[in-house]
Amino acid sequence: MTWLRPLLTLCGLLLLWQLIVWGFALPPYILPSPVSVARAFVLRGDVLLTEAVVTVVEILLGLVFGALLGAAAALGLLASTVARRWLLPLIIASQAVPVFALAPLLVLWFGYGIASKIVMTMLIIFFPVSAALYDGLRRTDAGWLDLAHVMTGGAKQHRLRILLHIRLMAALPAFASGLKIAAAVAPIGAVIGEWVGASAGLGFLMLQANARVQTDLMFAALILLALCAVALYAAVDHLTRRLLPWQADSHTRT
Repeated sequence: MTWLRPLLTLCGLLLLWQLIVWGFALPPYILPSPVSVARAFVLRGDVLLTEAVVTVVEILLGLVFGALLGAAAALGLLASTVARRWLLPLIIASQAVPVFALAPLLVLWFGYGIASKIVMTMLIIFFPVSAALYDGLRRTDAGWLDLAHVMTGGAKQHRLRILLHIRLMAALPAFASGLKIAAAVAPIGAVIGEWVGASAGLGFLMLQANARVQTDLMFAALILLALCAVALYAAVDHLTRRLLPWQADSHTRT
């Protein structure tokens, strides 16, 4: 019955939404009712699904490439003192730059197609993935590393094996946490890119609906985007649980 509580929560939110519309007598162009949004889903479902496919592809590709780039950066930071000295401050400082300010430049450099949206998504998720994995790599249990060095005689040729079989394995739970955060924020990058310049996608559809005062369609696109984000997070969470069976959830025992 794990589905019952989310279902009741959803019903409660919909009821609250409808009561707000009724109580304040809000016009549809300010806040459409849940019924109006549901009607938009039915009448414009084909358009919504078509645009959702574009956005989901952008999110998935950005997530994959961003995760690979973040993992490579974390491994580079661990392996090189020079990289930690010069690259780490740069990575941290890059988070102070609003991604929305970079979106016009990315559209200018990569065009209005899917490439600029993928790059924007990569920039959004790069930091949580790289920071989580790097933190996991450098927090490997010192006892495990000492034992590995004793068993290998401290030979330099075994450092790669220690990295792959001890450090990386110990850092996988932290990497999984970074991936789940990335999955939750990845839609932000794709939608920002579509807002700045695009010809397809849910973000593009929301702009078009807003310009035509089709608030019900805009809410439908927003809800569909949220559902895609939740589904992506659930998929990543399920995958990491399957791949990391030794990492048990402590809250299931309380």
